[in-house]
Amino acid sequence: MATNGVRPSGFVMAIQLMGLLLIALMMLLPLIWLLSTSLKGSNENIFASPPTLLPAQPSLQAYQRLFAANPMATYLLNSTIVSGLAVLANLLFCSLAAYPLARLRFAGRGLVLALVVTTILIPFQVVMIPLYLLMVQIGLRNSLWALILPQAATAFGIFLLRQSFLTVPVELEEAARIDGCSPIGEWWNIMLPAARADLITLAMFVFIGTWGDFLWPLIIIDDPDLYTLPLGLQQLSSSFSLDWRLVAAGAIVSIIPVLFVFILLQRYILPSATADAVKG
Repeated sequence: MATNGVRPSGFVMAIQLMGLLLIALMMLLPLIWLLSTSLKGSNENIFASPPTLLPAQPSLQAYQRLFAANPMATYLLNSTIVSGLAVLANLLFCSLAAYPLARLRFAGRGLVLALVVTTILIPFQVVMIPLYLLMVQIGLRNSLWALILPQAATAFGIFLLRQSFLTVPVELEEAARIDGCSPIGEWWNIMLPAARADLITLAMFVFIGTWGDFLWPLIIIDDPDLYTLPLGLQQLSSSFSLDWRLVAAGAIVSIIPVLFVFILLQRYILPSATADAVKG
């Protein structure tokens, strides 16, 4: 590390870079092994000793069998609908709830915030049965809405956006108010653009969490036509007697959309320039 303002030498930087590359490779090794397993042909032993990382004859046979014998398009569509609507609902409702907690002055604001944050400590298993009974009573069991509504707003999202809104200079709101902007207008024109990085972060967290959720869909969904991708992939262990090539191929298919969303959105996670809008 550099001390007293002295930059590290080229040798030290090369050692640091090699260390980071080694750590990155260790993190990617399970994914590489999964991809290798999915590309191995049926005549290749995936449990060979010593193990082989690269397939001798790469083949897409596992992916062909996966899509031919399973309604993967339906699973992907259901997961996309549920995750997409959950993300949109979180961005809307969490930002609407966070704005008054950050800016408006009303009695009991601290108590409301404390209650919201406290719900983060409650594990899902505690509310699982009451939530299931509620969905049955309102007639949403065995529907995609039963997967979307419980994810429509999260305490983490409210707290994250509330902290983000607190960093927005008050002068921007005052200027908008002088121009005749309503509180909703301030939320839409000032707060949301200023909190872009945190909104993108929340969207990524919600998408990844909803996309990979298995327990709640397993409880509330019985119709195979409504299965999400995790539920559909779980069927591979019974339908094909645990063919690891198909399981690996299904896992790769489920990972690709998450990687795509991350690559698409990560460049937007940049510090906002709202501070530059206020001249001292």
